[in-house]
Amino acid sequence: MVVGMDNTLGDFLQTRRARIQPEDVGLPPYGRRRVPGLRREEVAQLAGVSVDYYIRLEQGRGKNVSDAVLDAVARVLRLDPTEHEHLRDLARPARRTTPAPSSGVRPGLRLLLDSMADCPAMVIDHRMEVLAWNALSDALHDFASDASHRSMPRRVFLDPQAVDLYPEWPAVAAETVAYLRLGAGRHPDDARLTALIGELSVRSEHFRRLWADHLVKEKTHGVKHILHPVAGELRLAYETLALPGDADLTVVAYTAPPGSSTAERLAVLASWHAGAERLDGSRQG
Repeated sequence: MVVGMDNTLGDFLQTRRARIQPEDVGLPPYGRRRVPGLRREEVAQLAGVSVDYYIRLEQGRGKNVSDAVLDAVARVLRLDPTEHEHLRDLARPARRTTPAPSSGVRPGLRLLLDSMADCPAMVIDHRMEVLAWNALSDALHDFASDASHRSMPRRVFLDPQAVDLYPEWPAVAAETVAYLRLGAGRHPDDARLTALIGELSVRSEHFRRLWADHLVKEKTHGVKHILHPVAGELRLAYETLALPGDADLTVVAYTAPPGSSTAERLAVLASWHAGAERLDGSRQG
């Protein structure tokens, strides 16, 4: 079954109130409950809105909902800043122009990637599609020779080798879905993103389960653990760099401390990749 995107706002609010217990917000439990968490009536009371108004909001019928109401609901449900922004996106969906395809990555940005020769770096869009990369990122992910690797969500959920490539696969999978959720809220009219979500929903039970949790998370920074078939075990810190002139594009750069085992293995990987490219070029010539 394809995971539907109808009334995503209501589903999001239901999952968020399910994680808040009455005693967490100073309410008596009132005996046995049919569902976990807060009732809709309790959210309405704590947010200072009528029960009927909140029910309409959960049903996706809260037209022209004010910032004050959304802020109050976010406070009651203890949404973090990313979840709060997601609530606004769902309640008041914006009409955005579909971003340009990979050919839209400007030359200066590609030059920037190539200048970062000592660290794997790539450009991704809100669908987690890899649009451009440098040589070391290609050595790490094999983007040039295998186009299927350029869709990070497809690789994580549909490539059988992903579990071996990412020893911490459950965390990678959850982060991937949370970022796609965020993108879907910001781009409700993106047909390609909707199709991607539908495809993954049909083909991956793990994706369906994670998608139903309605988790949202920005891709900012962290550590990626990779077990590369050539370089071996790599623990790479990553930073994401927003591009003010290209709001839907992000540069992701991986780094390793100088002198670390990962830095040494990256150097070996870079040398191996350069040799493989030279060998391939001589064969083609």
